[in-house]
Amino acid sequence: MIDTFARIAFLKKIHLFHGLGDEDLAVVADQLQEIQFVAGKIIYEQNQKADNFYLIYRGSAKVASIKKGKEVNTSILVANDYFGYVDLLERHSRRGIATALTDTLLLALSQENFNNLRKKSSDFRSNLDLAVRSRKLARTLQFRWLMPGEAIYFLARKHPIILVRNLILPFLALFIPAFLLYWWVAVWTSFIVLFLASTFVVLDILWAIWLIVDWGNDYYIVTNQRVVWLEKVVAIYDSRQESPLSTILAVAVETSLLGRWFDFGDVVVRTFVSKILFHHVSHPKQAQRMIEEYWKRTKEVAAGEEKEAMKAALRQKLGLAPAPPPPRVEPPKQADFPQPRGLAKLFSFLGADRLRLRYEKGDTVVYRKHWFVLIRKAWIPMLGLLSLIGLFFYRIYVIITSSATLASTVNSTFSDTWLGVLIMLFGIFLIWFIYDFVDWSNDRFEVNNEQIIDRYKKPLSTEIRNASQLENILGTTYERVGILGEMFNYGDVFITIGGTRLIFEDVRDPATVQSDIDRRRLAQKARKEEKDRTAKRDEIAEWLAVYHDNDQKFRQEEEQKKKTE
Repeated sequence: MIDTFARIAFLKKIHLFHGLGDEDLAVVADQLQEIQFVAGKIIYEQNQKADNFYLIYRGSAKVASIKKGKEVNTSILVANDYFGYVDLLERHSRRGIATALTDTLLLALSQENFNNLRKKSSDFRSNLDLAVRSRKLARTLQFRWLMPGEAIYFLARKHPIILVRNLILPFLALFIPAFLLYWWVAVWTSFIVLFLASTFVVLDILWAIWLIVDWGNDYYIVTNQRVVWLEKVVAIYDSRQESPLSTILAVAVETSLLGRWFDFGDVVVRTFVSKILFHHVSHPKQAQRMIEEYWKRTKEVAAGEEKEAMKAALRQKLGLAPAPPPPRVEPPKQADFPQPRGLAKLFSFLGADRLRLRYEKGDTVVYRKHWFVLIRKAWIPMLGLLSLIGLFFYRIYVIITSSATLASTVNSTFSDTWLGVLIMLFGIFLIWFIYDFVDWSNDRFEVNNEQIIDRYKKPLSTEIRNASQLENILGTTYERVGILGEMFNYGDVFITIGGTRLIFEDVRDPATVQSDIDRRRLAQKARKEEKDRTAKRDEIAEWLAVYHDNDQKFRQEEEQKKKTE
């Protein structure tokens, strides 16, 4: 039986109860019911009536949904985690199945007491609201990069007020076509004015749609393993900045006056090499406490794992039977994503990767030079193509207006010499542009878990590939040069390797590229340090084993020596 003081100390570790005083926590602690489950025991079935909110005091559990006889959306929960709250709030039967993975002790709060706590405590209600919205959003999304069993604790977009703020300019821009339409009706009934007004309306609507989609594509995530910022611009940019919870140094909140009014702000997660920003998220203080809770938990778990690893190494050196390993969970299979075929494959080749300035393929991040570099390289063929298109339609207009009959129009259109010349020139400029585009697209900079790679390839010519191991990097710097570099946010990243250096030239957002490289370098350094710790642990265990083996022998020798004397 867990006493009240231990229960209160347990509740204080969980962000849901932050802000509650000791008296309120004591009331909740007395309402909790202890329930024991042995490994493999089902806690509740899918579609079962929801009657309890569960907190894991000791042990671990698996929560998953069953669809077509298979487990999906599997999450592995451990001590200090909680589950079963969404079904209680929605007064819905259980949407998934929960199973104890190890011998587990749960603290259960009944539905009645759960609802009463929500009504009485605004802090609990606000903390719970953050968890509920994160859980609901996680249900609607599928992140392919999640590890099997990795649980999402926090998931948010930018606050809706940011979307409203971004849409103010497109809304004001509607006054331009409105003025043109008024001019068209009252002053000058010209087709050109009507065409301009219609074009403005269409472009403004497309702009607003793009802003809405762009707002919805940024996600801020906290899992049981890492902190993640996903940033995506449709068909242009795809970025995932992440940091393991164990590398976090501090978490801070920055808010403005407007943010304090509407309860949103920036959560700044500082790590060894950089910082991850959660821009304009709702309930930033609650998000901060959630990140801090899981960060501290990760440190405690790491210390415990180090102790267990030391015990295991020592048992091995002493020749003792190894301790029984904790039960393992078979990782769920990753979802199969269909590969593009036919036209979809062609469009994927032409657009999905060829136009993107940053994208990920497995463990590799690929960067391309900024679009401004493409425009600077291919402005002559681009200008030529646009001019030829304009001349082509102008020539057709001249032919049509100068022809007396439909028959003569058709004959003139298809036999006009100027049109033939324009089409031939168009083909030449198109080939020129394609060559420059492929040349720009072939210059790639790659970072994976082991190497950084600089690829340079001329179409129909040779390819140059420079590569270096991450462990050889001595330092990284970046710079944005000139007004254009500042305006378009592009520049160079310099990677120092011994007496030489690689340059990632003209990449978009060089600061982020530098952070990507440093994070990969840090991760590889951590793997190397773990290997060194393992070797050191084995060495210490070896010395302790030698001491243990010889301690009794030395004592026996001393006793034998005393007897002989």
